[in-house]
Amino acid sequence: MSAGLVNAIYLGAAILFILALSGLSSNENARRGNLYGMLGMGLAIIATVFSDAVTSYWVILVCMAAGSVLGIVLARRVRMTQMPQLVALLHSLVGLAAVSVGYATYLDPELHFSGAEKTIHDIEVYLGIYIGAMTFSGSVIAFGKLSAMITSRPVLLPARHLINLIMLIIVIIYAVIFINAPTLSDAYTPLIIMTIIALIFGVHMVIAIGGADMPVVISMLNSYSGWAAAATGFMLANDLLIVTGALVGSSGAILSYIMCRAMNRNFFSVISGGFGTSKKASSSSSAIVGESVATSVEEVAMFLSSAKKVMIVPGYGMAMAQAQRAVSDVSRILMGKGVNVIFGIHPVAGRMPGHMNVLLAEAKVPYDVVFEMDEVNDDFPNVDVTLVIGANDTVNPAALDDPGSPISGMPVLEVWKSKMTVVLKRSMATGYAGVDNPLFYKENTRMLFGDAKTNMDELVKALS
Repeated sequence: MSAGLVNAIYLGAAILFILALSGLSSNENARRGNLYGMLGMGLAIIATVFSDAVTSYWVILVCMAAGSVLGIVLARRVRMTQMPQLVALLHSLVGLAAVSVGYATYLDPELHFSGAEKTIHDIEVYLGIYIGAMTFSGSVIAFGKLSAMITSRPVLLPARHLINLIMLIIVIIYAVIFINAPTLSDAYTPLIIMTIIALIFGVHMVIAIGGADMPVVISMLNSYSGWAAAATGFMLANDLLIVTGALVGSSGAILSYIMCRAMNRNFFSVISGGFGTSKKASSSSSAIVGESVATSVEEVAMFLSSAKKVMIVPGYGMAMAQAQRAVSDVSRILMGKGVNVIFGIHPVAGRMPGHMNVLLAEAKVPYDVVFEMDEVNDDFPNVDVTLVIGANDTVNPAALDDPGSPISGMPVLEVWKSKMTVVLKRSMATGYAGVDNPLFYKENTRMLFGDAKTNMDELVKALS
């Protein structure tokens, strides 16, 4: 396949990737966006495999077969509740690929550069390996946190900011040494040391971030993986990789910024420490007044049946209990009785962006009754019953009322303003931010304890 035809196919694939991002901007067009993305990737693979740059197909075919089998197995076995872990793991593979390509490109005996061209190539290799190594180790730690293999609480080392600064200075110094190395053997040491530091930096950066900030971490690592792919494109002189990496990197960065705004957090503050690292727990700044009131499935069914408007607010507890289908059944039954049912989604509900939206879509909840926080927050005074299913920090009034709370200033769904709030939780335990929730003790709040799926299934029977 000629270079001109390859570039033409690459251009078509790039356009399809842009259309894919555009389609994924709304629930209604998400399926179409996914199809565009798959078609674009298919074209990119075909053009690359049959380009003149490929001289042996056996290794490529074996790797493609292994990757395809692994992808099919993961797609069939991984539950929707495990998608954040899977995304983090896939990000680590992108970083590892960037590191591998960086070393392979630098050690390629057929590449000969000199002067400014050599300097530019060395910078591309150095940055590509640095970003890739940081993405790889950071994503592995994120996977561990999301899988509960590592504590979700921030692990903070003494003088962590000074450690980060020292590592950055060393990386810059070794970059100068690497670029000015007279021979290939002289460049090995700075390149290897930089790679080790980048791996350590990725671990140190993510392990210091608390569980409440993990949605931002996933988005941030997505951005890093995109920039790593773009750096790989520069190393391989592959225009499509550059464009695709830039699209992923920029969109991930924009999403991270949007999510930080949703939490009223500065992006650099989040990645340098996370929630709960600079303030004491809210219980130390303002005592919670009142007692929690438990309720039963039968009583909740009575509340819902007599309501005219119901708001359902899902959280990660719904995902863990796999209660989304039962929640969908409850909403359909209530709609059949003439009740106005809508869903309110916080931007950082769950453990990755859009997690709740995907779960509700999987459970066949209509798109037109699912709204973002900003669209429904002013409507709570008109809501008869709000059903909070497994959410905690995203419905915590301390974020607005308690300046001493670690989540102070974070916009939340103001569920306590509805006439009645029913919270489904296993216990009175705190959420990822480790902050007590005064919502549980308000006069118009009722606590329905137990497994969310079991309770929702019983609620379906009671309403039927």
